[in-house]
Amino acid sequence: MANMNMIQALNSAMDVMIERDPKVLVFGEDAGYFGGVFRVTDGLQKKHGMTRCFDTPISEGGIVAAGIGMAVYGLRPVLEIQFVDYIFPAYDQLVSEAAKIRWRSAGGYTVPITVRTPYGGGIFGGQTHSQSPESLFTHIAGLKTVIPSTPYDAKGLLISAIEMNDPVIFLEPKRLYNGPFNGHHDQPVVPWSKHPASDVPEGYYTIPLGKAATVREGDAVTVLCYGTMVHVAVTAAEESGIDAEVIDLRTLVPLDLEAIVASVKKTGRCLVVHEAPETSGYGAELATLVQKHCFYHLEAPVERVCGYDTPYPHAFEWDYFIGPDRVAAGMRLTLER
Repeated sequence: MANMNMIQALNSAMDVMIERDPKVLVFGEDAGYFGGVFRVTDGLQKKHGMTRCFDTPISEGGIVAAGIGMAVYGLRPVLEIQFVDYIFPAYDQLVSEAAKIRWRSAGGYTVPITVRTPYGGGIFGGQTHSQSPESLFTHIAGLKTVIPSTPYDAKGLLISAIEMNDPVIFLEPKRLYNGPFNGHHDQPVVPWSKHPASDVPEGYYTIPLGKAATVREGDAVTVLCYGTMVHVAVTAAEESGIDAEVIDLRTLVPLDLEAIVASVKKTGRCLVVHEAPETSGYGAELATLVQKHCFYHLEAPVERVCGYDTPYPHAFEWDYFIGPDRVAAGMRLTLER
Protein backbone atom coordinates (compact mmCIF):
# COMPACT_ATOMS: atom_id res chain seq x y z
CA MET A 1 0.00 0.00 0.00
CA ALA A 2 1.01 3.61 -0.64
CA ASN A 3 -0.56 6.86 0.50
CA MET A 4 -1.89 8.65 -2.59
CA ASN A 5 -4.11 11.56 -3.47
CA MET A 6 -6.45 11.16 -6.44
CA ILE A 7 -3.95 12.64 -8.90
CA GLN A 8 -1.32 10.12 -7.85
CA ALA A 9 -3.78 7.23 -7.90
CA LEU A 10 -4.90 8.01 -11.45
CA ASN A 11 -1.27 8.41 -12.52
CA SER A 12 -0.47 5.05 -10.95
CA ALA A 13 -3.35 3.38 -12.81
CA MET A 14 -2.04 4.57 -16.18
CA ASP A 15 1.53 3.68 -15.25
CA VAL A 16 0.48 0.14 -14.30
CA MET A 17 -1.53 -0.34 -17.48
CA ILE A 18 1.16 1.03 -19.81
CA GLU A 19 3.60 -1.46 -18.31
CA ARG A 20 1.09 -4.30 -18.27
CA ASP A 21 -0.37 -3.92 -21.77
CA PRO A 22 1.66 -2.79 -24.81
CA LYS A 23 -1.57 -1.67 -26.49
CA VAL A 24 -2.24 1.06 -23.87
CA LEU A 25 -1.12 4.60 -24.67
CA VAL A 26 -1.95 8.01 -23.20
CA PHE A 27 -2.30 11.30 -25.05
CA GLY A 28 -3.95 14.71 -24.99
CA GLU A 29 -3.20 18.41 -24.85
CA ASP A 30 -0.08 18.88 -22.67
CA ALA A 31 -0.45 15.29 -21.45
CA GLY A 32 3.10 14.33 -22.47
CA TYR A 33 6.08 16.48 -21.53
CA PHE A 34 4.18 18.80 -19.16
CA GLY A 35 2.18 16.02 -17.50
CA GLY A 36 -1.28 17.52 -17.91
CA VAL A 37 -2.80 20.73 -16.60
CA PHE A 38 -3.48 19.00 -13.26
CA ARG A 39 -0.29 16.88 -13.49
CA VAL A 40 -2.21 13.61 -13.67
CA THR A 41 0.06 12.23 -16.42
CA ASP A 42 3.23 13.64 -14.85
CA GLY A 43 6.30 11.49 -15.51
CA LEU A 44 4.62 8.99 -17.82
CA GLN A 45 6.37 10.24 -20.96
CA LYS A 46 9.76 10.33 -19.26
CA LYS A 47 9.32 6.77 -17.99
CA HIS A 48 7.63 5.13 -20.99
CA GLY A 49 8.70 7.24 -23.94
CA MET A 50 7.03 9.51 -26.46
CA THR A 51 5.23 6.71 -28.29
CA ARG A 52 3.29 5.72 -25.15
CA CYS A 53 2.50 9.18 -23.74
CA PHE A 54 2.47 12.23 -25.98
CA ASP A 55 1.05 15.68 -26.65
CA THR A 56 -1.60 16.49 -29.24
CA PRO A 57 -2.74 19.63 -31.04
CA ILE A 58 -5.49 21.70 -29.44
CA SER A 59 -8.29 19.78 -31.11
CA GLU A 60 -10.65 17.77 -28.93
CA GLY A 61 -12.45 16.40 -31.97
CA GLY A 62 -9.13 15.32 -33.40
CA ILE A 63 -8.00 13.71 -30.14
CA VAL A 64 -11.13 11.58 -29.87
CA ALA A 65 -11.22 10.78 -33.59
CA ALA A 66 -7.60 9.60 -33.50
CA GLY A 67 -8.34 7.52 -30.42
CA ILE A 68 -11.30 5.87 -32.12
CA GLY A 69 -9.20 4.95 -35.14
CA MET A 70 -6.45 3.52 -32.96
CA ALA A 71 -8.96 1.55 -30.89
CA VAL A 72 -10.63 0.00 -33.92
CA TYR A 73 -7.20 -1.25 -35.01
CA GLY A 74 -6.49 -2.89 -31.65
CA LEU A 75 -4.95 -0.27 -29.36
CA ARG A 76 -6.35 0.92 -26.01
CA PRO A 77 -5.98 4.70 -25.97
CA VAL A 78 -6.46 6.73 -22.80
CA LEU A 79 -7.39 10.24 -23.92
CA GLU A 80 -7.16 13.34 -21.75
CA ILE A 81 -9.46 16.29 -22.34
CA GLN A 82 -8.15 19.18 -20.21
CA PHE A 83 -11.59 20.11 -18.87
CA VAL A 84 -14.90 18.43 -19.58
CA ASP A 85 -16.13 21.87 -20.67
CA TYR A 86 -13.87 21.46 -23.74
CA ILE A 87 -15.24 18.07 -24.76
CA PHE A 88 -18.16 19.41 -26.77
CA PRO A 89 -16.24 19.72 -30.08
CA ALA A 90 -15.66 15.96 -29.73
CA TYR A 91 -19.24 15.12 -28.81
CA ASP A 92 -20.18 14.15 -32.36
CA GLN A 93 -17.26 11.70 -32.52
CA LEU A 94 -18.32 10.16 -29.21
CA VAL A 95 -22.02 9.92 -30.06
CA SER A 96 -21.92 9.10 -33.77
CA GLU A 97 -18.77 6.98 -33.93
CA ALA A 98 -17.41 5.66 -30.61
CA ALA A 99 -20.81 4.68 -29.22
CA LYS A 100 -22.06 3.14 -32.48
CA ILE A 101 -19.22 1.16 -34.06
CA ARG A 102 -19.79 -2.06 -32.08
CA TRP A 103 -23.45 -2.00 -33.10
CA ARG A 104 -22.86 -0.85 -36.67
CA SER A 105 -20.38 -3.68 -37.22
CA ALA A 106 -22.49 -6.33 -35.45
CA GLY A 107 -19.72 -6.80 -32.92
CA GLY A 108 -16.98 -7.02 -35.53
CA TYR A 109 -15.21 -3.95 -34.13
CA THR A 110 -15.03 -2.42 -30.68
CA VAL A 111 -13.81 0.96 -29.45
CA PRO A 112 -11.86 0.43 -26.20
CA ILE A 113 -11.08 4.09 -25.49
CA THR A 114 -11.10 5.77 -22.10
CA VAL A 115 -11.76 9.51 -22.15
CA ARG A 116 -10.44 11.05 -18.93
CA THR A 117 -11.45 14.58 -18.07
CA PRO A 118 -11.69 16.82 -14.97
CA TYR A 119 -15.23 17.92 -14.18
CA GLY A 120 -17.31 19.77 -11.62
CA GLY A 121 -16.97 22.96 -9.63
CA GLY A 122 -15.35 24.20 -6.49
CA ILE A 123 -12.10 25.68 -7.83
CA PHE A 124 -13.33 29.07 -9.10
CA GLY A 125 -13.26 27.94 -12.70
CA GLY A 126 -16.25 30.03 -13.73
CA GLN A 127 -18.80 29.23 -16.39
CA THR A 128 -16.52 27.29 -18.76
CA HIS A 129 -14.35 25.31 -16.33
CA SER A 130 -16.86 24.06 -13.78
CA GLN A 131 -19.63 22.22 -15.61
CA SER A 132 -21.10 18.80 -14.81
CA PRO A 133 -22.50 17.43 -18.08
CA GLU A 134 -22.64 13.76 -17.10
CA SER A 135 -26.24 13.35 -18.25
CA LEU A 136 -25.19 14.17 -21.83
CA PHE A 137 -23.14 10.96 -21.83
CA THR A 138 -25.43 8.69 -19.81
CA HIS A 139 -28.16 9.38 -22.38
CA ILE A 140 -26.09 7.84 -25.19
CA ALA A 141 -26.41 4.08 -25.58
CA GLY A 142 -22.97 2.56 -26.04
CA LEU A 143 -21.08 4.89 -23.68
CA LYS A 144 -20.20 4.07 -20.08
CA THR A 145 -19.84 6.82 -17.50
CA VAL A 146 -17.66 6.64 -14.38
CA ILE A 147 -17.16 9.19 -11.57
CA PRO A 148 -14.87 8.23 -8.66
CA SER A 149 -14.88 9.89 -5.25
CA THR A 150 -11.68 8.55 -3.64
CA PRO A 151 -8.10 7.72 -4.68
CA TYR A 152 -8.66 4.00 -4.07
CA ASP A 153 -11.76 3.95 -6.26
CA ALA A 154 -10.17 6.20 -8.89
CA LYS A 155 -7.31 3.80 -9.56
CA GLY A 156 -9.37 0.61 -9.51
CA LEU A 157 -12.12 2.08 -11.68
CA LEU A 158 -9.69 3.58 -14.19
CA ILE A 159 -7.92 0.25 -14.68
CA SER A 160 -11.30 -1.41 -15.22
CA ALA A 161 -12.24 1.32 -17.70
CA ILE A 162 -9.02 0.87 -19.69
CA GLU A 163 -9.67 -2.87 -19.90
CA MET A 164 -13.24 -2.38 -21.14
CA ASN A 165 -13.93 -3.11 -24.81
CA ASP A 166 -16.39 -0.22 -25.01
CA PRO A 167 -15.82 3.55 -24.74
CA VAL A 168 -15.78 4.93 -21.20
CA ILE A 169 -16.20 8.56 -20.15
CA PHE A 170 -14.16 8.89 -16.97
CA LEU A 171 -15.08 12.10 -15.12
CA GLU A 172 -12.62 13.19 -12.43
CA PRO A 173 -13.94 15.60 -9.76
CA LYS A 174 -11.22 18.23 -9.81
CA ARG A 175 -12.22 19.51 -6.37
CA LEU A 176 -11.17 16.09 -5.00
CA TYR A 177 -7.81 15.82 -6.73
CA ASN A 178 -5.80 16.91 -3.68
CA GLY A 179 -8.12 15.99 -0.82
CA PRO A 180 -11.69 15.23 0.25
CA PHE A 181 -14.03 18.20 0.46
CA ASN A 182 -16.76 18.52 3.08
CA GLY A 183 -18.56 21.32 1.28
CA HIS A 184 -17.59 24.15 3.65
CA HIS A 185 -15.65 26.53 1.43
CA ASP A 186 -14.28 28.46 4.40
CA GLN A 187 -12.51 25.35 5.70
CA PRO A 188 -9.29 24.01 4.16
CA VAL A 189 -9.30 20.86 2.10
CA VAL A 190 -8.26 17.92 4.27
CA PRO A 191 -5.27 16.07 2.77
CA TRP A 192 -6.08 12.62 1.45
CA SER A 193 -3.39 11.27 3.78
CA LYS A 194 -5.94 11.58 6.60
CA HIS A 195 -8.58 9.58 4.72
CA PRO A 196 -8.62 5.75 4.74
CA ALA A 197 -9.28 5.61 0.99
CA SER A 198 -5.86 7.15 0.38
CA ASP A 199 -4.27 3.75 1.06
CA VAL A 200 -3.88 2.57 -2.51
CA PRO A 201 -2.15 -0.61 -3.75
CA GLU A 202 0.86 0.29 -5.89
CA GLY A 203 0.25 -2.53 -8.36
CA TYR A 204 -2.67 -3.83 -10.37
CA TYR A 205 -6.21 -4.12 -9.01
CA THR A 206 -9.67 -3.41 -10.34
CA ILE A 207 -13.04 -2.21 -9.12
CA PRO A 208 -15.81 -3.51 -11.38
CA LEU A 209 -17.96 -0.98 -13.18
CA GLY A 210 -21.59 -1.07 -12.10
CA LYS A 211 -20.99 -1.62 -8.37
CA ALA A 212 -22.02 1.12 -5.93
CA ALA A 213 -20.52 1.54 -2.46
CA THR A 214 -22.32 2.23 0.80
CA VAL A 215 -20.05 4.83 2.39
CA ARG A 216 -22.31 5.50 5.37
CA GLU A 217 -25.00 3.21 6.73
CA GLY A 218 -28.25 4.59 8.07
CA ASP A 219 -31.97 3.93 8.45
CA ALA A 220 -33.70 7.29 8.03
CA VAL A 221 -33.12 8.25 4.38
CA THR A 222 -31.08 7.05 1.42
CA VAL A 223 -28.85 9.64 -0.26
CA LEU A 224 -27.79 8.78 -3.82
CA CYS A 225 -24.75 10.73 -4.98
CA TYR A 226 -21.36 10.53 -6.68
CA GLY A 227 -18.08 12.41 -6.98
CA THR A 228 -17.60 15.43 -4.72
CA MET A 229 -21.15 15.19 -3.42
CA VAL A 230 -20.36 11.92 -1.65
CA HIS A 231 -18.17 13.76 0.85
CA VAL A 232 -20.63 16.64 1.15
CA ALA A 233 -23.49 14.21 1.86
CA VAL A 234 -21.52 12.40 4.55
CA THR A 235 -20.69 15.75 6.18
CA ALA A 236 -24.35 16.77 6.02
CA ALA A 237 -25.42 13.57 7.76
CA GLU A 238 -22.78 13.86 10.46
CA GLU A 239 -23.38 17.55 11.19
CA SER A 240 -27.19 17.33 11.14
CA GLY A 241 -27.40 14.15 13.16
CA ILE A 242 -29.71 12.60 10.55
CA ASP A 243 -29.28 8.84 10.25
CA ALA A 244 -28.74 8.91 6.49
CA GLU A 245 -27.43 6.09 4.36
CA VAL A 246 -25.07 7.49 1.73
CA ILE A 247 -24.66 5.51 -1.48
CA ASP A 248 -21.74 6.37 -3.77
CA LEU A 249 -22.89 5.24 -7.21
CA ARG A 250 -19.31 5.31 -8.61
CA THR A 251 -20.57 4.44 -12.10
CA LEU A 252 -23.69 5.96 -13.65
CA VAL A 253 -23.67 3.60 -16.64
CA PRO A 254 -23.74 0.76 -15.81
CA LEU A 255 -25.79 1.54 -12.70
CA ASP A 256 -26.02 -0.63 -9.58
CA LEU A 257 -29.80 -0.63 -9.37
CA GLU A 258 -29.76 -3.55 -6.95
CA ALA A 259 -27.86 -1.57 -4.31
CA ILE A 260 -30.15 1.45 -4.76
CA VAL A 261 -33.34 -0.60 -4.39
CA ALA A 262 -32.05 -2.45 -1.34
CA SER A 263 -31.19 0.79 0.45
CA VAL A 264 -34.42 2.62 -0.39
CA LYS A 265 -36.54 -0.36 0.64
CA LYS A 266 -34.75 -0.27 4.00
CA THR A 267 -35.08 3.48 4.63
CA GLY A 268 -38.35 4.25 2.82
CA ARG A 269 -37.04 7.65 1.74
CA CYS A 270 -34.64 8.89 -0.94
CA LEU A 271 -32.70 12.07 -1.66
CA VAL A 272 -30.69 12.50 -4.87
CA VAL A 273 -27.75 14.94 -4.85
CA HIS A 274 -25.62 16.11 -7.77
CA GLU A 275 -23.73 19.24 -8.87
CA ALA A 276 -25.30 19.40 -12.32
CA PRO A 277 -28.35 21.60 -12.97
CA GLU A 278 -31.63 20.03 -11.89
CA THR A 279 -33.54 20.13 -15.18
CA SER A 280 -32.90 16.93 -17.15
CA GLY A 281 -30.05 16.02 -14.79
CA TYR A 282 -29.10 12.44 -14.00
CA GLY A 283 -31.05 12.75 -10.75
CA ALA A 284 -34.28 12.66 -12.74
CA GLU A 285 -33.36 9.18 -13.99
CA LEU A 286 -32.50 8.06 -10.47
CA ALA A 287 -35.76 9.41 -9.07
CA THR A 288 -37.75 7.62 -11.77
CA LEU A 289 -35.99 4.32 -11.13
CA VAL A 290 -36.60 4.59 -7.38
CA GLN A 291 -40.27 5.41 -7.94
CA LYS A 292 -40.64 2.46 -10.31
CA HIS A 293 -38.86 -0.17 -8.24
CA CYS A 294 -39.60 1.03 -4.68
CA PHE A 295 -43.06 2.59 -4.99
CA TYR A 296 -44.72 0.47 -2.30
CA HIS A 297 -41.83 1.04 0.11
CA LEU A 298 -41.61 4.84 -0.24
CA GLU A 299 -42.96 6.88 2.66
CA ALA A 300 -42.35 10.23 0.93
CA PRO A 301 -41.68 11.58 -2.56
CA VAL A 302 -38.13 11.35 -3.86
CA GLU A 303 -36.37 14.69 -3.38
CA ARG A 304 -33.50 16.26 -5.32
CA VAL A 305 -30.78 18.71 -4.29
CA CYS A 306 -29.02 19.84 -7.46
CA GLY A 307 -27.22 22.71 -9.09
CA TYR A 308 -29.31 25.64 -10.22
CA ASP A 309 -30.52 25.99 -13.81
CA THR A 310 -27.99 28.71 -14.61
CA PRO A 311 -24.45 28.80 -15.96
CA TYR A 312 -21.91 28.27 -13.21
CA PRO A 313 -21.27 31.72 -11.64
CA HIS A 314 -17.65 32.67 -10.99
CA ALA A 315 -18.45 35.55 -8.63
CA PHE A 316 -21.05 33.52 -6.67
CA GLU A 317 -19.33 30.14 -6.62
CA TRP A 318 -20.36 29.25 -3.08
CA ASP A 319 -23.94 30.36 -3.53
CA TYR A 320 -24.20 27.87 -6.39
CA PHE A 321 -22.06 25.04 -5.06
CA ILE A 322 -24.01 22.51 -3.00
CA GLY A 323 -22.87 22.46 0.61
CA PRO A 324 -23.89 20.30 3.58
CA ASP A 325 -26.54 22.79 4.69
CA ARG A 326 -28.49 22.37 1.45
CA VAL A 327 -28.12 18.60 1.58
CA ALA A 328 -29.25 18.48 5.22
CA ALA A 329 -32.25 20.64 4.33
CA GLY A 330 -33.14 18.16 1.59
CA MET A 331 -32.91 15.31 4.09
CA ARG A 332 -35.20 17.12 6.52
CA LEU A 333 -37.72 17.87 3.80
CA THR A 334 -37.85 14.19 2.91
CA LEU A 335 -38.29 13.19 6.54
CA GLU A 336 -41.05 15.73 7.17
CA ARG A 337 -43.28 14.58 4.35
